[in-house]
Amino acid sequence: MYFILDKDMIEESIVAHLPGASRGFAPTVPLVEIVNAILYKLKAGVHWRLLPVKALFSDKILCWQSVYYHYRKWCLSGTWKDCWIKILNAHRSDLDLSSVDLDGSHTPAKRGGAAIDYQGRKKARTTNSLYLTDRQGVPLAMSEPVAGNHNDLFDIEVQFELVTATLEEADIPVKGLFLNADAGFDSKEFRGYCNEKQINANICYNKRNGDIDREEYFDQELYDQRYAVERTNAWMDSHRSLLNRFDTTPESWKGFNYLAFMVIALKKFKKMKNEKV
Repeated sequence: MYFILDKDMIEESIVAHLPGASRGFAPTVPLVEIVNAILYKLKAGVHWRLLPVKALFSDKILCWQSVYYHYRKWCLSGTWKDCWIKILNAHRSDLDLSSVDLDGSHTPAKRGGAAIDYQGRKKARTTNSLYLTDRQGVPLAMSEPVAGNHNDLFDIEVQFELVTATLEEADIPVKGLFLNADAGFDSKEFRGYCNEKQINANICYNKRNGDIDREEYFDQELYDQRYAVERTNAWMDSHRSLLNRFDTTPESWKGFNYLAFMVIALKKFKKMKNEKV
């Protein structure tokens, strides 16, 4: 069988957090194999109907429709986000929260759907989401996807609340965090939201706002470390189901994002563990 992640890792860190069947028939194959098939789709970016199911199941073979059924069910129930929060909570000591990075990312959308619109810079219809990473580049949280014609500050109070709420649900305090963000986030409103949460906002000055007698905190040396979030964007794009958005619903799109968070983080945590041995 072909595994995207180590089988034991999938079993212990993902399957352990999946809900059991509340009604109907239980799955006829191990959940670890269903999750692995979904991770294959995430990594390879193939159409659901082209999943190589014979190579992904050891005994009984599920059709692609059954794999998609489980994926969609867990998307609609918010299971992937719940799994991610539990993984974050379990690995809090492995995170480097000396500072965090916030960035927005526009993804070309190929099939239309919700939260999609034309973005002039990309010259394409896109979806925009905000991503938060730790100092190592480990993804921590994401906002709700919004149509690509909106900039990073669109509905920022609500979106930033969703991002910080993910950390709080994982028992990661946001008070005292140093947050790096580029000039696209340079606004009095966003700085005010950070101040309310006692987050130290290290935001690059936007020249459009003027740069005379700016008194806001800005540490250039700390800001130079922001390359980590750009590297994380490249890691995310290596999962071809995220490089371009083919999902027409935000729930499915978010599901693949949280799965990519899990793959990136679990591989990182395993590497850290091996280095300590």
